[in-house]
Amino acid sequence: MKKVHIVGSGFAALTAVRTLRKSSSDIEITLISPKAEFHYLPGTIWIPCHLRKPEDLIIPLGNYFQRMKVKHLAAEAIGLKNNGRTLVTSEGEIDNDALIICTGGRFIKKLSGIEHAITPCEGVDATVKIRDKLSALESGTIAFGFSGNPKEPSAMRGGPMFEFLFGIDSQLRKEGRRDKFKLVFFTPAENPGQRLGPKAVKGLLKEMERRDIETHLGHKMKQFTDHSVITEGGEFSADMIVFMPGMTGNSWFDNTDLPRSAGGMIRADVHCKVESTEMVYVAGDSGSFPGPDWLPKQAHMADLQAEAAANNILAELNGRPATHRFKVELLCIVDSQNSGMLVARTAKWNIVMPRMRIFHWLKRFFEWWYLRQYK
Repeated sequence: MKKVHIVGSGFAALTAVRTLRKSSSDIEITLISPKAEFHYLPGTIWIPCHLRKPEDLIIPLGNYFQRMKVKHLAAEAIGLKNNGRTLVTSEGEIDNDALIICTGGRFIKKLSGIEHAITPCEGVDATVKIRDKLSALESGTIAFGFSGNPKEPSAMRGGPMFEFLFGIDSQLRKEGRRDKFKLVFFTPAENPGQRLGPKAVKGLLKEMERRDIETHLGHKMKQFTDHSVITEGGEFSADMIVFMPGMTGNSWFDNTDLPRSAGGMIRADVHCKVESTEMVYVAGDSGSFPGPDWLPKQAHMADLQAEAAANNILAELNGRPATHRFKVELLCIVDSQNSGMLVARTAKWNIVMPRMRIFHWLKRFFEWWYLRQYK
């Protein structure tokens, strides 16, 4: 029986499991991650406004793995040997016939004083900190921002920051204390949200203006302090800083011979196959993929890449060439707690639909629909 190892337990990893098992019942699938849990990070935007609790978004996977006949190894990947056929883990070495790497990215924490900022996409615990600090503040300035990896333009997470910004603005208004706070949005980019398309950029900036949110755009970051944000364009006070830095590759990649991009990600082709390897694939934030300059780092893209990677592994295990290409598509709803803006982009078109309540409920429905398969 052929052995396929999947490293990680996020969107890409679970889509790879589902795709593999849908087409084959006679391969041995082992998933390696510290815990048999799925953390639904898109839903964390609703933790600060009390629409979600941590337990709503942390899904135990034991029953799902049992149904899918997946072995789970509670361990961390720490290296590779034998051209990828041996995965080195914190619990020992295991051999495979094919490998899919889905361990996500690592946030770059080199900016001076970054310990004073909360990085929401680091996980559920980070957004709980935002919720608790927001509740404790009686007044002040809240700064929201993001930056990228200059050596890996696609390695950024700007979308969630707009959602935290608009969602917290809505929450403060709901609580009747918005007038006690100044909200400031900052980023080194002059036109934030460019990956979403020109129409989306205009829409986001217009929404900030409508909500009386100040902007500090186009200035390189210099430093955070416990009470301020400092850029080359000046300094402004901040009682809470919510900041998403750019991403790079996981530290365990350094213990492998896998080809890396200038930004530290694993280099892959249009089939999600790691360059110059045999039967080693990558999906999601761990990879550096060919594509347009707006190629997103988002859950939807991770799912599409994982599906291609899994289908190509099945093909190769059956002696066929790897021909499945991942679809390049950006699809998101920029939520604001009680409404949302729909953005979709492909190589042929870019659709931006204005803020409507139905999109907020559509996002909540999708969460329910997506998570039910793992419960």
